Amino acid sequence: MGRLYAIADLHLSWDLNRQELAKLDYCPDDSLILAGDLGEKAEHLEVAFEVATKRFKTVYWVPGNHELYSVASGDDNNPTPRGVKKYEECVEVARRYGVLTPEDEFAVHDGGEGGPVLICLLFTLYDYTFAPPPHDESPQTALAWAEEVGTVATDEVLLHADPYDHKVEWGLARQVISRQRLEEAKKKHPDLPLVLVNHWPLRRDLIYIPLAPRFEIWCGSVQTEAWHREFGAKVVVTGHLHVPRTDWRDGCRFEEVSLGYPRQWQGPRDRGLDINMLMREIWPGEAERKGNVPLEDSTMPKWRRNG
Repeated sequence: MGRLYAIADLHLSWDLNRQELAKLDYCPDDSLILAGDLGEKAEHLEVAFEVATKRFKTVYWVPGNHELYSVASGDDNNPTPRGVKKYEECVEVARRYGVLTPEDEFAVHDGGEGGPVLICLLFTLYDYTFAPPPHDESPQTALAWAEEVGTVATDEVLLHADPYDHKVEWGLARQVISRQRLEEAKKKHPDLPLVLVNHWPLRRDLIYIPLAPRFEIWCGSVQTEAWHREFGAKVVVTGHLHVPRTDWRDGCRFEEVSLGYPRQWQGPRDRGLDINMLMREIWPGEAERKGNVPLEDSTMPKWRRNG
């Protein structure tokens, strides 16, 4: 009763992932976080929200980089919006379905056995500062470092920052907005535990992408490194990496909840797992319910490819 689940990176441009979404169980007493990268077009959001809002009591959404992509529409009379306007278009789609977004007031989730918790939906983008020294001196040095090994993100072609001059400016603006909202939330709800939700990781030390390690420059900002401590978060929910895992830092549980592209979760499918088994329980949380909360941080994550 009243549990909170999360999943990210559904990538609904893939037919197999769309078919999997349709298998979501009906959970009318529970709520669901969709932590970004549902797809590139408004129709992908519509598919996700149409299904999720019929299966769950409340649905929360934060944008990922794929939602912000400007993909050619093929209609010269209706050009694809760019930057902030593309984000605003996504928010409007969410509002048509009653889905909560980072532009809405943080909502209190009645967590049943876990008690109430404040769901803090964030949108921070990134600023290339996850590059290691000395490559973190500027976006240009970070990009050059990634390009040395042939790593170039699609973001550099399809994710625009209009009306900002650069994605760094937009990211910094979103980080300021997110911090201000968290500060206000702590003042308004001083006794409520917080769940922070953001598509991009808040900490660099939780990034593990063995096939493309330098992709980390598109994964967040050092500005958010200590937010879980500063605002007393109980759980941080992210996606983006396509490497699902659970980590603990400073008594806070970090959940990377990506599904990923079909090839990336072929193994779980072969073992008979479906989307309901791969969704992550966020609140109250499996560890909390079973009394398995670690007494101290561990440098070893719990890998969650199989749920």
